[in-house]
Amino acid sequence: MMAEKPEGLNKCLRDFSEEARELYLNQSVPYLELPPAPLEFYRDWIGPNKPCIIRNAFNHWPALSRWSPDYFREKLGSKVISVAVTPDGYADAVSDGRFVMPEERSMTFSSLLDVIEGKVEQPGVYYVQKQCSNLTEELPELTADIEEDIPWMSQALGRSPDAVNFWMGEASAVTSLHKDHYENLYCVISGEKTFILLPPTDRPFIPYGLYPPAVYRQAADGRFEVDEQTDAEKVPWIPLDPLDPDLERYGSYRGARPLLCRVAAGEMLYLPSLWFHHVRQSQGCIAVNFWYDMDYDIKYNYYQLLDKLSGLTPQP
Repeated sequence: MMAEKPEGLNKCLRDFSEEARELYLNQSVPYLELPPAPLEFYRDWIGPNKPCIIRNAFNHWPALSRWSPDYFREKLGSKVISVAVTPDGYADAVSDGRFVMPEERSMTFSSLLDVIEGKVEQPGVYYVQKQCSNLTEELPELTADIEEDIPWMSQALGRSPDAVNFWMGEASAVTSLHKDHYENLYCVISGEKTFILLPPTDRPFIPYGLYPPAVYRQAADGRFEVDEQTDAEKVPWIPLDPLDPDLERYGSYRGARPLLCRVAAGEMLYLPSLWFHHVRQSQGCIAVNFWYDMDYDIKYNYYQLLDKLSGLTPQP
């Protein structure tokens, strides 16, 4: 249960969000035609905590011309990687009152490509989404095709990325609405990603709950079962699906003003820390993202206060 907020507090939170939209937030995600200078990027985007899409930021990467199914089969065909498998494409999401994580399956890259290209029919939805720098840790063979960091971002923040992640999967794979404590540069190599974005100032309208964790397991007959982790701590997560929000149940979401943006091949999305995001993709889309740890400064302090005032912290 969440503690009921007095109406005066509700009005303050609504006013807080509305003022942010009026004062500095954009009505859509702007485009930059060239990568910015480090100081300019910090001043105009990181500091104000605003997203943008940057073109011509990684045209020099060999990955843009090399990365294809044929290239991957030749270079990585027998390589065993970790693939998230779910019955419906929703990994790390609330389902039937539980926070359900995908089955992490080990398979060769060629076997994954067979599924994505439709050469082999398999139950479930397949997605390479393992984080913790899976590109450098699991797929070091690909690191020569990209940069190890984004130089102007590393200079702007004064540090290297904490993780470089590789993403590829089926169109049915969906990333549920959540936020991260990272400054995120998301680079689409091929295909297209579709993001629904909500600023941290919309936190008052976004519902949270606490859910027992569980993991999908695929049985021998192909059906998926849910293995609930009864001894684990409950997970705070967002139950709402922004593609089909249940406004009868989560009426506060009517106050949110989501931004929709599409990031095409060769484009880079700057996704600021603490922004809520939901992600879809085209079939076989390939992307790389760079996670830079955020500054735990007054911006984070303000968000923690807003979070507590919005939900007064979810309770079991």
